[in-house]
Amino acid sequence: MVDLSRKFDVLVIGGGNAALCAAISASRSGASVLVLEGAPKFYRGGNTRHTRNMRCAHDAATEILTGPYPEQEFWEDLQRVTEGQTDEELARFMIAESRDILNWVVEQGVRWQPSLGGTLSLGRTNSFFLGGGRAMLNALYLTAERLGVDILYDAEVLDLEIDDGMFLSASLKQDDGRASVRAATLVAAAGGFEANIEWLKQYWGDAADNFLIRGTPYNRGSILKMLLAKGVQDVGDPTQCHAVAIDARAPKFDGGIITRHDSVVFGIVVNKHAQRFYDEGEDIWPKRYAIWGRLVAAQPGQIAYIIFDSTVLNSFMPTLFPPIRAGSIAELAGKFELDPAALEQTVGDFNAAVRPGSFDHTILDDCRTEGLIPPKTHWARKIETPPYYAYPVRPGITFTYLGTRVNRQARMLMKDGKQSANMFAAGEIMAGNVLGKGYAAGIGMTIGSVFGRVAGREAAQHARN
Repeated sequence: MVDLSRKFDVLVIGGGNAALCAAISASRSGASVLVLEGAPKFYRGGNTRHTRNMRCAHDAATEILTGPYPEQEFWEDLQRVTEGQTDEELARFMIAESRDILNWVVEQGVRWQPSLGGTLSLGRTNSFFLGGGRAMLNALYLTAERLGVDILYDAEVLDLEIDDGMFLSASLKQDDGRASVRAATLVAAAGGFEANIEWLKQYWGDAADNFLIRGTPYNRGSILKMLLAKGVQDVGDPTQCHAVAIDARAPKFDGGIITRHDSVVFGIVVNKHAQRFYDEGEDIWPKRYAIWGRLVAAQPGQIAYIIFDSTVLNSFMPTLFPPIRAGSIAELAGKFELDPAALEQTVGDFNAAVRPGSFDHTILDDCRTEGLIPPKTHWARKIETPPYYAYPVRPGITFTYLGTRVNRQARMLMKDGKQSANMFAAGEIMAGNVLGKGYAAGIGMTIGSVFGRVAGREAAQHARN
């Protein structure tokens, strides 16, 4: 049993990677720590449960990384995917700190494995968790428990007592009513608001009803909303988010990474009118997969279809749901209630525009279309070998970018520009400082680990002083 009558040094709200890194870091710095996880124990960990890898800068190849990934290249990749919409000071700080994270998380019990194949092309840049995100999470929880960190599950926070930028206490739901928790410092690591459909609809309108939430149903943004209402400065565009194309047959919530489709670069993507609407070969897939959710969200009915033929069926990582198969393009159209003539026209126009080249999905190859709008800049090959296949996809929202503004100490900034007296943030709840838009594979975990470790260390130091 956790003694809620005592005053803790550090209160961590959240239960994923960022929260656990903060809790471990604070505990190793000598602080007493309580973690409040709003989900039941089985569903603990937020979106970390669905992750596979983390992007960190490093100087040389290792047993699990195929080559160096310098800080400057990491910065240039981040610049490219965000189109410059990032806080350069915080981003460069995160990248520099990520170098230590590769070893630090191993010290906390996490293990690595060689890169997965398929279209990920991440063997040089990203480290993969042995056993996936849940195994990584379990290792962090085990370490936190061994360090004496107290953890409460089903601990929904109902209110935060904050006075002039200083956290005083949190009120949480208990079986027999409410309980109050006091702490010298607060680390907010409770994620975004992607599972709050009504909040999403404030910015997306009725289209949000067609969104699928790839991650946890527990990230409803209640902590974020409380903090912003109590004077914390916001950061980020509320319409920007990590949004991928996931299988339209996936559940409304918690479908996870196995519902994501990596087949886009091997075919074409059409909307409900059987029309292409974006360049499927714009850039290497890990730098573009997280734009496709927003692209599909902008299409009629928030639905699209990935079309490809039998020559590429085994070229990408399989997903939970099998593709729909047909002997002809017209038959395939009929299975999705698309206009057969329109889809045949779209595929025919695409095939006619394809120019020969040397196909290689791991680089920006020379297989392209000519005279077609939109073009397919790379990896363009004719769709002409039956049977034909398609996946229906919808926007899959992983996490939102609206969050709390922080400095490099992970300390929250108030609306008047002053630092909070004792409040820190880490993970998705502050990711908008680094991610103004766009995404590159593994950066979410980097943000969580780096700023989680920093927040825990800084909160512990503040509490001791």
